[in-house]
Amino acid sequence: MYNNGDIISKDKETKKRSGKAQKKSEDTAPDEEIESSGSVTVNGKDCRIYCLTVIGEIEGHIESPPQNKTTKYEHVIPRLVSIEEDSNIDGLLVILNTVGGDIEAGLAIAELMAGMTKPTVSLVLGGGHSIGVPLAVAAKYSFIAPSASMTIHPVRTTGLTLGVRQSFEYFQRMQQRINNFVAENSRITAERYNSLVMTTGELVMDVGTVLEGRRAVDEGLIDSVGNLSLALKKLREMISG
Repeated sequence: MYNNGDIISKDKETKKRSGKAQKKSEDTAPDEEIESSGSVTVNGKDCRIYCLTVIGEIEGHIESPPQNKTTKYEHVIPRLVSIEEDSNIDGLLVILNTVGGDIEAGLAIAELMAGMTKPTVSLVLGGGHSIGVPLAVAAKYSFIAPSASMTIHPVRTTGLTLGVRQSFEYFQRMQQRINNFVAENSRITAERYNSLVMTTGELVMDVGTVLEGRRAVDEGLIDSVGNLSLALKKLREMISG
């Protein structure tokens, strides 16, 4: 049998162990979040920022080969909804280094980002190619690193395609959807963007244009050339403002 002293002593020990376990959980939570989703919530002194990474290939309805680095749209879409509804998160930082991928999956993610009420900032590192362009401009303010680039090219498809008028019209309409979205969420016009899409002589095996950091800003596609510290500073200003 335990007397009152033993019970109090054991209760204190239990609370002590529980406190240590909770602290350990808090310390490892960010690392576990990065490992499981490639994203992390950052607690600043005056705000809480969610950092979402879009890397590799944007995977859509068809699963990519296992050796490919991918961003799965079925993971990103509910996460964006959660960020929008979470009162503890003040803003979203999106870091992109993507080769592009599924057009409709990319546009779906971009439309969700563009429709968020919380402050959003994007930063293109390495590359924001193909459907990564709408994702970059979907944020309320966008940055691109000086060494990063963005490849703009016409809609493409893999596999069997019927060589009939309806197929070409479908690709044209899909390209127009992308042009309009980019124009509505950046300073470039749909006509100018389409001319960059249809440029010949710049890409060896394709039609299109490669824009490096400064040129992407000069064309009105991206707001500023910058780095991580500038992107975070801008996001904090948007949150506090």
